Amino acid sequence: MPEITRDEVAHLADLARIDLSDAELDHLAPQLQVILESVASIQGLAGDDVPATSHPLPLTNVFREDVVTPSLTPEQALSGAPAVEEQRFSVPQILGDEQ
Repeated sequence: MPEITRDEVAHLADLARIDLSDAELDHLAPQLQVILESVASIQGLAGDDVPATSHPLPLTNVFREDVVTPSLTPEQALSGAPAVEEQRFSVPQILGDEQ
């Protein structure tokens, strides 16, 4: 397995919008490498005869049926909002143009 580089860790941190210092990048790169190696070793354990599962126990749908019921009007829903624009909540922009 190729080793994860410090630059790759920096890129991942940038994508996740996490500001890491040089010391943190140096510290995290080997730790992420260990995690990737552990995942790779687990992937090698399951043979072709083992079916893929998403959960160890069988699950059943516990959701209710969709039934139309009276609900709030847009005006009622937005009545407590600090800012509204075109019948929508207006919030400050958090993502810049760099992405």
